[in-house]
Amino acid sequence: MSRFLIDVNLPCYFSLWNTNDFIFVRDLNPKMKDSEIWEYTEKNNLTIVTKDSDFSKRIIIKNPPPKIIHVKLGNLSMNNFFTALVKIWDEIIEYNKDFKLVTVYKDKIEAIN
Repeated sequence: MSRFLIDVNLPCYFSLWNTNDFIFVRDLNPKMKDSEIWEYTEKNNLTIVTKDSDFSKRIIIKNPPPKIIHVKLGNLSMNNFFTALVKIWDEIIEYNKDFKLVTVYKDKIEAIN
């Protein structure tokens, strides 16, 4: 069963996300609106993985599901982006278990419950 929905603003070809735990907005409907993504993840108890700050703003006033992992690594090459994410992915997942919003920066991870 999938646990994460990868937003269209993130690459879908990362080996990190090549398991049954991940589904992709691109595979569902690449033109889904944020509200449709929210509803889909809410109904399916998924965590949204995104670079879109709109989801982070929305989760502040809502209770999960869904949960949000907001990736804010800045402008990196895809190789550097992947390398940075792989190094901290297990830590991100641990935060995701207990917090509704996990924000990932180059130098830190913040979590809000």
